[in-house]
Amino acid sequence: MDFQPTEDQRDLRAGVRALLEGRYGREALRAAVDAAAGTGTGTGAAVDRGLWRELGEAGFFALRLPESEGGVGLGLPEAVLVFEEAGRALVPGPLVATHLAAGVVPGAAAGTAVVTAFDLAGDLAGDLVAYLGEADAVLGAAVLPVGEPVRAADPLTPLHRVARPGGAEASASASRSASRSVSVSAYVSEGALLTAALQVGSALRTVELAVRYAGEREQFGQPIGAFQAVKHTCAQMLVRAEVARTAVYAAAVTGDPGEAAAAKLLADGAAVGNARDCLQVHGGMGFTWEADVHLHLKRAWVRAEQWRTAAEAEELLAAELQDSAG
Repeated sequence: MDFQPTEDQRDLRAGVRALLEGRYGREALRAAVDAAAGTGTGTGAAVDRGLWRELGEAGFFALRLPESEGGVGLGLPEAVLVFEEAGRALVPGPLVATHLAAGVVPGAAAGTAVVTAFDLAGDLAGDLVAYLGEADAVLGAAVLPVGEPVRAADPLTPLHRVARPGGAEASASASRSASRSVSVSAYVSEGALLTAALQVGSALRTVELAVRYAGEREQFGQPIGAFQAVKHTCAQMLVRAEVARTAVYAAAVTGDPGEAAAAKLLADGAAVGNARDCLQVHGGMGFTWEADVHLHLKRAWVRAEQWRTAAEAEELLAAELQDSAG
């Protein structure tokens, strides 16, 4: 059995990469980072509405909608390929929530609406919401909640703390939160898998950054990539990323929630671990604002808390093992 991507899938991935390289290359990324950081709170505008519409026109958000509903009519395997490319380019914004909202929230499929979700820290009715200030809708919520800006680790992932009403409104709020959780919970498995694909793209990109720097930086008259310790580090990064990518692709084919949880667990480890190793290869240079490595690490930290955390994935897998043993 051949598990390699088809020619059409490879063309799809190449097309998305070309689009992002032309529209959201390193210069655009750094400009967005500088603009967001320039607010002093790290909560400046992160979503490029023009790029969002271009992604919509390219079918990024409507990829899995049936053609009869104006979509592309593809499946999860194709979706993880395009999300991998978005993760590689560090495209900011609630990509997963907007994709899941296609066909549910008006404008989401076309990219004319930005849709976020209550997906942080595994608490679907939690206090923190990413991109709330730039969103037109929240997946599973009837109205946009009120939020207060919070300083975020990633300059391109602005956070808002949602206000919890008190007094007579408390019971109504609790009822809305419960309803919202039920609504959004239906998307958790797919949301976790697509987020895992973003993490895999980042993990693969940090491998590229580490290998390139190891070939350019010289110590004792030779590139540092010639030293065994650096070689081993880069090799371990590649293995970590490829294992995670294989798990993501397999889960996309089967659609199994347990496999999606395992893929998220592996992808989070790969993205965070590879960013840290990439920093190690870069040495002091990697910790500077000018380098891109820290951006991958910060984004990986945020994504590790979205849709399904490591603890939640472990609990789900443990429960499945217990059920199969019983």
